[in-house]
Amino acid sequence: MIVHGQKLLNSYAALLKQELLERSGSVDEQSHALYELASIVVSHGAESDPVFNYANRIAQATFELDWAGFTKLPSRFSAEPVERDERERLMNEVRTNGCIRNYRGIRISKTGRRFQIDDATVWNVHDSNGVLCGQAAALFKWHFI
Repeated sequence: MIVHGQKLLNSYAALLKQELLERSGSVDEQSHALYELASIVVSHGAESDPVFNYANRIAQATFELDWAGFTKLPSRFSAEPVERDERERLMNEVRTNGCIRNYRGIRISKTGRRFQIDDATVWNVHDSNGVLCGQAAALFKWHFI
């Protein structure tokens, strides 16, 4: 989780030219700060049907999934069926452009609670060799509907 947290933070900083969080202390401390961040942070791999590989504490609470459940969930299931085409369009735009800001959309928790995302940033995640290894999202504003 520490290595993956650094991929998320490094990719965000490189693509968006700013930090997702204040990066002080050790990489362990930065990973902990990311996990405890007040904004939802999630990521998925680069598979053809990507599966979530990271969810910070508030993401798990909002989506009503524990770590084990979250990291087995194909990310397309974070959106209702009617929203999945729009979600896929968004993911393709991020693959092409590297990132997007100010995304708005609707997502759904495990128990069916819907929530509106009002301000999200989605970005490509690269490893230290520059190889694409997935995508991540930070949801800065959301509310249940």
